[in-house]
Order: sequence, then structure tokens, then C-alpha cells
Amino acid sequence: MKRLLLVLVISCAPTAGPSGPHRAPEWISETKPYGTASAGSGPSGAAAAATASVPSPAAASAIAERYRGAVDKIVTAAHADREAYRKLSYLTDRIGNRLSGSAALGHAIAWAAQAMKEDGHDVHTETVMVPHWVRGVEAAEITAPISRSLHVLGLGGTIATPKAGITAPVVVVHDWAELDARRDAVKGAIVLYDVAMPKWSEDKGSGYGQTVEYRGRGASRAARHGAVAVLVRSVTAHSLRTPHTGAMNYEDGVEKIPALAVTVEDSTLIARLAAQGPVTVHLRADDQMLPDAESANVIGELRGRERPDEIVVISGHIDSWDVGQGAHDDGAGAVTMMQALTTIRKLGLQPRRTIRVVLFTNEENGLRGGRAYAKDHAAELPSTVLAVESDSGGFAPRGFSVQTKPEVRDRVKARVADIAALLRLISATRVTAGHGGADIEPMGPAGVPMVGLDTDGRTYFDIHHTEADTLDKVDPQALADDVAAVAALAYVVADMPERVDAP
Repeated sequence: MKRLLLVLVISCAPTAGPSGPHRAPEWISETKPYGTASAGSGPSGAAAAATASVPSPAAASAIAERYRGAVDKIVTAAHADREAYRKLSYLTDRIGNRLSGSAALGHAIAWAAQAMKEDGHDVHTETVMVPHWVRGVEAAEITAPISRSLHVLGLGGTIATPKAGITAPVVVVHDWAELDARRDAVKGAIVLYDVAMPKWSEDKGSGYGQTVEYRGRGASRAARHGAVAVLVRSVTAHSLRTPHTGAMNYEDGVEKIPALAVTVEDSTLIARLAAQGPVTVHLRADDQMLPDAESANVIGELRGRERPDEIVVISGHIDSWDVGQGAHDDGAGAVTMMQALTTIRKLGLQPRRTIRVVLFTNEENGLRGGRAYAKDHAAELPSTVLAVESDSGGFAPRGFSVQTKPEVRDRVKARVADIAALLRLISATRVTAGHGGADIEPMGPAGVPMVGLDTDGRTYFDIHHTEADTLDKVDPQALADDVAAVAALAYVVADMPERVDAP
């Protein structure tokens, strides 16, 4: 999904919580430390040499011609299949949202591992300790100059208010410069960041990246000037009075203050009132951070026939926020990867290299799963030829976003574009330089080329991190085509004689 600011938490061993002694989730009995999953899974220990040369048009065309038949089989099968949607239906309707540390995330991990085993894959899980933040009762209201309830959601990781709540005047700001300019008024006040996210456009996409920083850093920036709490306008360009939660962090050495998201409608109401005179708000939140909890990344593989120690990783994250169902973010990405591997296996296609599904835990409020994988598999990273991530919703595929070291970017992009040219049936032909994904990014410093599935995300941030991220928003055909795009890319890169980043 996008590059997010992270919640900073203090790691500690799991201890007895308020409900009694610690009990291991049901999947822990099947979880192995990395390196004990299967025989013969060690790294090759060598990375291909890299230069700045770009494949010639003739070479690129040869790649497409070599794999046209296999890609056509993959796309035809996946386009007509609805198994990814059936998997997503179970994950969302039967399990629901899956915040790190929750029992629901444990159920989702167990379900995903079992589903991949039933599809014939080699499966194991790898333990990860994750932050365990729990949402409590949250409420807010304008108390002057009018009485009006506000729709709010605590930002992930926020501290609680005092039990009686906080009542304070509101200072409305629209950027960092205005916050600093009004520092004297901010002391003892609630700061409202009324920062509008730009509407989606074809040339620029969403304005998420330029707006989300106020959600991520706003609490500590306001606390430096003595604010007692912050409200953050929901990071969306379209709203039906639905608040959007998301990750935030606290700076070391700065006092922690409560931070809540407020709807676009309520944010603009407060701003209009504040333009006319003083506004006072009362807010309350009894959210809490518990000791770290056990979780796991889920790993499923189709072993390569010739170079099994070389790996193509295809990934999404299995966790979600604790509102809605986590359907687009990122249930859709998780089932896309599960079904992509199953599609390849069912067609009897065994590539030269291993294709590995990784369903990461704790993307939303810590990235512990992605970081743990990169650390635990560090010896394998030189032989990881590509890492793919889907975290932009289960919308219709448009192509791929490529993120690599500069010296190999042109040739990786050219080869991915050559593969994407075979995906015209599902209109997934666009290839750009951009972000691969938050969970796979920790592999980047080791030189692993990264690719993000690019989807038609014009409506993604309408429901992102809200109660409205539910299964009914997912189009089964679009999800099936996401499977087709990922399966085709993964198979070709795993089977090509040369590495995708080779000279």
C-alpha cells in the first residue's frame, strides 16, 4: 500500500494481560523458526552481476514471444476463476478485521496456512512479535459555540485521554507553517489539522502521500508547542461522514498527546465556526497499548524445477485495521497472491525458480512482518530475483510499479514491460518507476528488485481504513484479473533463463 508513517512502540515480552495468563494462538504449534521449514531451502549464496545496460528491443521481444503461450493459459484460467473472491469472502465475512495482536488475526493466519496447504503448496509460518494496540470507547463533541457530536476514530497507537476526557479550545491549522506561526495560541489547545487531500487525477494519482504526514507526525509537532490533543481531518478526498483511521507515531523526547481522526464534514464545520470565533471541543478515548503479541508471516511455495534456491516473492499483508473488514486493504492483496500461486500449480506450470507467497503480518501499525522477513532471510536475499507486492486494493489491474537500485532500473523496467505487454486482455500493460510496497521495501537495500501491482485506485481512499472497507466494494472480475496479472509476472520471471536484473 503506499508509504506509511509508522507507529513507534516499545517492544516487550508477552506477559499476562487483563484477561488472564498468556495463551499461544492455535497456529503457533505449526510455526517453525526460519530455516527449519523444508529441506533444500537454503540460499544459493550468489547474486547476479549488475550493470547499467538495457536489453535490446530484439531481446525484449524474444522474452514476450517465448512466454506468450504460457501467459495466455494463465490469463484465460485466472480471468474465468472466482476462487480468489471466495477466499476473500471467507476472510472478510467469517473472520473480519484483523488488527495486530487480535484473536481475529490469529484465526486469519491459521486459515491462510490451511487454505494454501489444501491447494497443494508447501506451507509454514514464521513467528513475529507485533505491537498490540487496542481501541476503546472514543467520542467527541463541540461544546461551544454550539453543541454537536463529532464522528471520530482514534489513530493507531494513540494514548488515551484522562478518564474525564479533555475539554479545550480548538486551534485550526492548514499546514506546518501555520502551526508554527500560531504556537502561542496552541499551548493548552486542541489542534485541528484541517488539511484537504487533493482529488485523484490521471496524471498525479491520489494526493495521499502529501497529506498523510499530518496524520503520522501531527501529534508530536503540536505537542512541541504545548497542545493537549490533536484532531486530524480524515485522509480522503471524498467522504460520507466516515472517519479514516491509520498509523501515527510519537517522537522520542516529546510529550505524548491523544490523536483522533475526524470526518471531513466535521473538520470543515469546526474550521468554519473557528473563522467566526472561539470553538471548544470535548473528546475522550480510552485506547491502550498492551505488551507485544505473537503473530506470524505465512509462507507458501511452489518449488522451482532447476534453480529452487532462487526465489520470486509475491506478497500482501494479512493484517488490517480494526474497522470494516479489511477487504481492499489488504485482504484482496493476500488472496491475490494465494490464488496466483494456485493458478500456476493447477495449470501444471513449474518454473525454473521457486515462487514464494509471503503474507506479512503487522503492515498497518509497525511493519514488523516485513522487517522480520528481510532480517531472517538475509542470506537468501542475493538469490531473491524479484519481490512483488499488492497493497493498493483489489481493483482492476493497470500494470506494475518498479522500484530498484538505479543501476538496474532500466533493464528491470524493460523486462517487466515486455511481460506486461502480454496482458492486454486485462489491460494491465502500464509499467512505471515508483514504489514497490511497504512490506517488501526492507529487501531493497540488499538489491532485490521490487514491483508493486498497480490497480485502478481512483476510489481506494474513499474507503481506506474505514468501516466501509467491506467485501461488497470488491468486484470479483477485477480481483480475478489481479490474480492473472501477478501469476503471469511471477511465472515468467521465475522461469526466464536469465534473472530479471541481469545485464
